[in-house]
Amino acid sequence: MKKDFFTYQAQTSPHPLAMEISHAEGSYIYDTNQKAYLDFVAGVSACSLGHKHPRVVNAIKEQLDQYLHVMVYGEYVQKTAVDFTKLLASQLPKPLEKTYLTNSGTEAIEGAMKLAKRFTGRSEIIAAKRAYHGNTQGAMSIMGFEERKGPFRPLLPNINFIEFNNEDDLNNITTKTAGVVLETIQGGAGFIVPTNNYLTKVKRRCEEVGALLILDEIQPGFGRTGKLFGFQHYNVVPDILVMGKGMGGGMPVGAFTASAEIMDSLYDQPKLGHITTFGGHPVIAAASLATLTEITDSDLMMQALEKEKLFRELLQHKHIEEIRGKGLMLSLIVKNADIANQIILNCLDEGLILFWLLFEPRAVRITPPLTISEEEIKQGCAIIMKVLRNIRD
Repeated sequence: MKKDFFTYQAQTSPHPLAMEISHAEGSYIYDTNQKAYLDFVAGVSACSLGHKHPRVVNAIKEQLDQYLHVMVYGEYVQKTAVDFTKLLASQLPKPLEKTYLTNSGTEAIEGAMKLAKRFTGRSEIIAAKRAYHGNTQGAMSIMGFEERKGPFRPLLPNINFIEFNNEDDLNNITTKTAGVVLETIQGGAGFIVPTNNYLTKVKRRCEEVGALLILDEIQPGFGRTGKLFGFQHYNVVPDILVMGKGMGGGMPVGAFTASAEIMDSLYDQPKLGHITTFGGHPVIAAASLATLTEITDSDLMMQALEKEKLFRELLQHKHIEEIRGKGLMLSLIVKNADIANQIILNCLDEGLILFWLLFEPRAVRITPPLTISEEEIKQGCAIIMKVLRNIRD
């Protein structure tokens, strides 16, 4: 199987981990030799309820028995999509009420950028340095990391950048700006949280000049930070909210939400302002509805903050300079990239899955399922500490 993987399936890096997967359940992934790996990554924050969660699996099976794809997005009334968007609206602050369902987070970013341009009549988009919002060409245009996007230029024009948490840069947001796109917590840059009411100040500046604030919650969203969305920690409500990853319980999905006034500007003048064939797919919507219902019916969000405390208590070592992030969106920042690589690769040998972050080579990702138990956290942290003790200065 591994030979065929390298022969027929396109790779995204020169050295993929290439673990051969047999099955997964709960907090564990099993390879074809039946070795169990405790998963501290959750499909890069996507498997919010762990692997093969019964509520999600049952919802998928029930929808499979009804119908699969029937029509392009937005033409037919389909129960799972309607029920999901209605439940989501009930959990969001006003005026966030209308949701456009997409196939991925990066497609949702594309739609949000188009929506900001259409509603404001402006063309400039401002994003943050060291930001990551996806890999399509529009999303890549607002990626604040030239090394990754330089080879694919030319990209979108009228894109400018500000430094995250730098209030002096807010004057760069002007009456020419259609939208300011920020990750609520910067992911690829190292899980950097906003400080000193930064997001509130960005929103105030947007209101002053008539720009829209677009918050990318693709990673922090759906309970990972201890609230349904990360922005709920920071006394701010975005004009457009973008989501994905953990929304589908392991299924491919994305969405963006705005007020009816803003969102309705997409359906006319021109018609079909943003269209997709498979967005809002009934099976994916069923999985998303089951995921959101489980998260909001349970105490998983409150648990995320308690589990964060446990991680911070257990992971103390001279090689760990700090632990960034919030809830179960955490990164260990170690002294150098070599130590980070040793931790990730040696922990994998010991049966623990960790991963890298895109732009911060000293970071080790810890984003387990929200359903992970305290005992599993202790087991995984024991492996990390064992590996750390064997790393020489």
